[in-house]
Parts: sequence; structure tokens; C-alpha cells
Amino acid sequence: MTPRRLDGDVALVTGSTRGIGEGVAHRLAAEGASVVVTGRTREDGEAVAAAIRDDGGDAAFVRADVRDPDDIAALVEATVAEYGGLDVLVNNAGVQTDTGADDATMDDWAFVVETDFRSYWLTAKHAAAAMDDGSIVNVSSNHAFLTMPELFPYNAVKAGINGMTRAMALDFGPSIRVNTVNPGWIAIERTVEGMDDDYRERLAGNHPVGRIGTPEDVAGPVAFLASDDAAFVTGAYLTIDGGRSAVMQDDQLPDYHERRENPEADG
Repeated sequence: MTPRRLDGDVALVTGSTRGIGEGVAHRLAAEGASVVVTGRTREDGEAVAAAIRDDGGDAAFVRADVRDPDDIAALVEATVAEYGGLDVLVNNAGVQTDTGADDATMDDWAFVVETDFRSYWLTAKHAAAAMDDGSIVNVSSNHAFLTMPELFPYNAVKAGINGMTRAMALDFGPSIRVNTVNPGWIAIERTVEGMDDDYRERLAGNHPVGRIGTPEDVAGPVAFLASDDAAFVTGAYLTIDGGRSAVMQDDQLPDYHERRENPEADG
């Protein structure tokens, strides 16, 4: 059964109209929080909030474009007006461009940095001012540590989020805790678009857990960090990548699919 660690809390999840943010919003609501769903697309956001309510949770949608500082301020104000306070912020909004450090444009830079980085700071700043005690969870990526070509400035920003989290933990403490989660391969629309079954199978086999992740795999750790179970955790990061970052050479990996299907195969 899902624990009820967030009963009575109010949570705001940016970028929650789909993907990881949607999964996080559902999990926080299932743990008892009243959740504000937000994003740029009203139809999608209203659908997520309605689905949470259909499952017995409490949720409302507030439209905001986190690239707009005025929208961020209004979003936090609307959250407090709707539910009377704010206890949990999950900064999750994110975009990327298929560009390298050698060909990214100023527009690419602004698009990613304003969405994935500046908005985290501004939303956290406004949220902290509205909190008495609270928790902020910043969603980064395993690209903060290891990366691939043609993902700049996304990979630079994700590394920066970890540093931002440490700064916020010091400056917002002691009443507000701030932590980061760093997901790896998570099956959402943006990451699996155009991925054929053979490639996805090979990719899954490069993970010691034998699969790629789901939004629910991220939502559970986020809920933990948001809750009092993590009361002595701040300024930290948690890598959620199915063991991918433990791998040195793919060609040395066991056949994790075979192990899953036949646990006796190795012995």
C-alpha cells in the first residue's frame, strides 16, 4: 500500500502535465498531499488534475509558463490562495535541444537555461517565501555526471542544478530542506519517441535492473525526499538510473534479460 506521509501538505509540481512530473503529481496526491499541477497546456493539465481527483486525491491545475518570471510569482500565489499554504515544491519542468557546444545558438541556450535552470531558482525563491517548514526537490538528470554528444546546454544545466541544490539547502535552511533527484533513462514521450523495440531491448539490457525506468520509479524517491522520512536529508542528490552509472563497459555486462527470465541460469 502507498504510505500516507504527506497528509495535509500542499505540493506544487512544475512541468506536471506529462511524463515524470505527472507521475510525481499522482504519487504525492496518493500520499495525501493536495497537489497543484502546472504547465503551459491547459487541456493536458486539467486532464492530469481530473485523473488525480478520480483516484480520490485532491488536485487543481494552474497554467503557467515557467520561462516567465511573472507567471512563476503568480503560480505560487495561486497555490497559496487555492490551498492556504505550500509545503512541497518539486521543480521538474524541463526541455532539451539536439545541439552541441559547437553549434548551439543563443536561442537554444535561452530556451534550456530559462526553463530548466532559472525557473528552478525563481520558483524555489517564491516557494520558500511562502513556506514555514517545507521541502524542495529539484529534478536533475544523470547527465549531471555522464553525458552524450549533442545535448548541450541541457547537460551543463543538469550539472548546475546539483550545485544550485547545495546552495539552496544552505540558504533556505534550517526550516526548508532542498534535495535533487537524478533520473537516468525514463520511458516518457520525449525519451522514447522514435525508439524501435530492438533498440529499447538493448538499452534495457544495459541496466543491472534489466529495464529502463518509469515515471513511477522517480515519483517514489521524490515522495520520500518530500516527507519527514527524509528529515535529516538536505543538500543531497539521489541517482535513480537502474544501476546504469555503475557500469564501466557494456560488453562486460551479464545478460540481465536472461537472469530475469531464468534466475537459476547462473548457478
